[in-house]
Amino acid sequence: MRIGILGPLQIAGAAVGGARVRALLIRLALDPGRVVTNDRLIDDLWPGEPPEHPMAALQSLVSRARREAPGLISSHPSGYLLDVPADEVDAQAFERLARAGDAHAALALWRGPALGGIDLPFALAPAARLEELRLAALASRIAADLAAGGDVVAELEELVAEHRLREPFHALLMRAMVADGRRGQALEVFERIRARLADELGVDPGAELREAHLAALRDEEPEPKNNLPARLTSFVGRGDDVARIRALLVGRSDDVARIRALTGARLITLVGPGGAGKTRLAVEAAATLRVPDGVWLVELAPAAGVRAALEAVFKTSDLVRALRGTSPVIVLDNCEHLIDEAARVAQWLLGEVAGLRVIATSREPLNIPGETLHPVLPLAEEPAVELLRDRAAAARPDLSPDPAEAARICRELDGIPLAIELAAARLRTMPVSMLVEQLGDRLGFRGSRTSEPRHRTLRAVIDWSWDLLSREERELLRGLSVFSGGATAEAIRQVCGGDLDLLSALVDKSLIALSGDRYTMLETIRQYVAETTTADLLELRQAHARYYAELAEAAEPHLRTGEQVKWLAVLDAEQGNLDAAFRHSDDPLRVILPRLWPWIMRGRRHEVIANATAALRRVGDVPPEGRELAHGLCMMAAMGAEPSRAVRESEHPAALHSWAMGVAMGPPPDVVAVTEASAQRLLDHPDTWTRSTALLVAGIVRFEYGAVDGAESLLEPALDGLRRTGDRWGQWTAYFWLSLAAENRGDFARALTLAKEPEPIAAELAGLGAPLGPMMFLLRLSQLMMRTGDHAGAATALERAWQAALRSEDALTIARVTHARAELARRSGDPGAAARLLRGALAMDVDAPPQFRAFMNVELARVAEPAEPSRRALELMATCEDRTARATVLEGVAEHRDPLMAAELLGAARVLRGITESADPYVVALAGRCRAALGAERYAEALVRGAAIPNPERYALSSP
Repeated sequence: MRIGILGPLQIAGAAVGGARVRALLIRLALDPGRVVTNDRLIDDLWPGEPPEHPMAALQSLVSRARREAPGLISSHPSGYLLDVPADEVDAQAFERLARAGDAHAALALWRGPALGGIDLPFALAPAARLEELRLAALASRIAADLAAGGDVVAELEELVAEHRLREPFHALLMRAMVADGRRGQALEVFERIRARLADELGVDPGAELREAHLAALRDEEPEPKNNLPARLTSFVGRGDDVARIRALLVGRSDDVARIRALTGARLITLVGPGGAGKTRLAVEAAATLRVPDGVWLVELAPAAGVRAALEAVFKTSDLVRALRGTSPVIVLDNCEHLIDEAARVAQWLLGEVAGLRVIATSREPLNIPGETLHPVLPLAEEPAVELLRDRAAAARPDLSPDPAEAARICRELDGIPLAIELAAARLRTMPVSMLVEQLGDRLGFRGSRTSEPRHRTLRAVIDWSWDLLSREERELLRGLSVFSGGATAEAIRQVCGGDLDLLSALVDKSLIALSGDRYTMLETIRQYVAETTTADLLELRQAHARYYAELAEAAEPHLRTGEQVKWLAVLDAEQGNLDAAFRHSDDPLRVILPRLWPWIMRGRRHEVIANATAALRRVGDVPPEGRELAHGLCMMAAMGAEPSRAVRESEHPAALHSWAMGVAMGPPPDVVAVTEASAQRLLDHPDTWTRSTALLVAGIVRFEYGAVDGAESLLEPALDGLRRTGDRWGQWTAYFWLSLAAENRGDFARALTLAKEPEPIAAELAGLGAPLGPMMFLLRLSQLMMRTGDHAGAATALERAWQAALRSEDALTIARVTHARAELARRSGDPGAAARLLRGALAMDVDAPPQFRAFMNVELARVAEPAEPSRRALELMATCEDRTARATVLEGVAEHRDPLMAAELLGAARVLRGITESADPYVVALAGRCRAALGAERYAEALVRGAAIPNPERYALSSP
């Protein structure tokens, strides 16, 4: 609709302001395409008191309207007109649809009071007429819903309360109550409206009300007719499916934009894999309908000679003659093995019997005109667990499976209801732990003695589909079994050679699914294919491994550009396939090399180590020819080996970042000299990213292990270059370390500014499952805020960091945020809470760097007896090369020592930080206390002595 007046005025592509302009457009919209004279417009828009110069005022108003809604108003010698087809005004379209009997679509056009609720005299009569038509259409729609078995009592009760004397609504309410088995209440409704009509209008009920009254007195509502089986077990987890099927059948939906699509659906096909519960859902949905002419189940699967029966129906006209003039619902069950015949019969019957509606169940669509598909998908985890626990309790009343174990079972079984029911039945004779061990043999789980043969095991269920496939479809399904986590059509074409028609056929037959741009397969189907096919999959697996190795290699250059986030998302989507490629490839080092950097970017150190170890186990200690770099990197990650020559001289991104990772895990000897020599070699490299990343790694190493005060001279040009390349991860890392460098100098304002800069980058990384990005960003903000006194801001940032940490499910990440929460608790005056948080974090089984464990102990020393945590912190730092971390620990320990030793430790910390005077308020306050206790001269001497101590941690340990 271009023009909407069934509610606030709405003009497509325009925002109209001003009451008089809106009134003009509404007045013209009442007569679209027809001239409204100037005199008529002046009288209607300025009733009773026209302006001093009415024509000038009208022309000015039209000009304003044309500016705000261009292209709508045309001029005529005698007036103006709205130059649009009548059907582009919602009121006109409403009247046409209402006259045609399409009440659902007509009512969908209403958005509020007609004519925008304006109260000018010209609008009153049209608004009243439109409202009357709306109420009539509403009654028509409700009557249709009631006839289709819809539950309309609540809606009608609201309407009769609002329209106290409107007889059609009262008559409909009475009929709905009788249909719902509430005959007494229906008679009470009649008595109330009869009395009200007599008292307020002095009239008797009309014919419609009297007929509804007689029907209620006779209770003539027939019992629903059907041959549906009675329910034997509870129906779990498909409430939304039932609601949608009902909405499709009766043409009701709360989603106004989709009402037209839902109106008049006469063939709904429930499609889905075997065992998903299509038949049960169809029966449950059909049982909720109140259909006077009956709901009839036609089961195709078990009957002998069904094909001949269907063909006989197709050739016979007696059934059609019997059905004409009625409105039954037929549930046509298990159409897939007679799909052509079932489709022809359904189309013929629907064409001959206008009131007929069909619910079909099939593993593939009937593919005839007018068909609406309703996918019956595996259950989500929550309803799947509910189903398992319900059926387990039926099998063994004393059993209530642990929710976590139940969820694992349901995930392993792909959420397939039949699989879950078969598994639950086994719990009658075995514990849950034994069932979990047997999930690999799920295809053999057996069901009830009375189940149809095709439903007694999962293998039989899939046999039913497998037997209907062509040879080409079976070959493609076999090829698809080598993929993990789905695949794109291009990947399938490259690995299996399958074309789009074959893929589409397998989707239609519910053996694979299409999700976004990926084709996916249930693990149960994959297991069946693996057990059924006797052909060797080795060749396919090698083709799969080569394809995904090439994909990872193709992605690598993009990870250094502004397309980094996009390609990380690609790698995330293909993680299952990349893992499978690594497991099956005869060249695992090729597969692992382009994956190292993405793992490092995400902070997935454990994945790097685990996969590097697995690769070395397969290839041995001697690098294969051409794989020296990948082998050297795996040796560094898995064995802690020093960089090989291939690594030291490589310009590969993984080599640069693996070097940084290796430094973090344990710096090699002469780390600063070696790193800066490598960086110097790359300073003239033609590639901006390579130069910038070399500077970044060198800056990080210098800050941690070298001349701290020179780190910024490397980090700043690194950041500038990484901005130019678009590398988000590199920019975030540079900002992070520049912020640390500013804090080291005591410039907290600069540190906070730098910490806030990468917020958009952290948000992008958060969307890609990179917990270190968002969490460390928020953690950095919170720590700087609390250290500058903004406890409220720190608490807000910490809460977001805590949620990010929980989502990451990474123990170290959770421990880091817990440490920061403890610091905030201490600074906010709650040392007890701080101590509890710290002890909890220290007790976690976390493979944490020594620096972090030392920081937690320093913080614990501030809120508990300090001797033991201070000792542990010093021991952790005694062999650490991280200069700023050592300085932080020495400053923390100094707080608990006598003034002389405290001053000496502060002197040692200054040297490690590369500064002459700290600007940190905490350190400044501690230094002030030492100076006051010792005097200026002794304090200065202590600083000098401390600066000369070769190992201040051991010195502090020897002098408690």
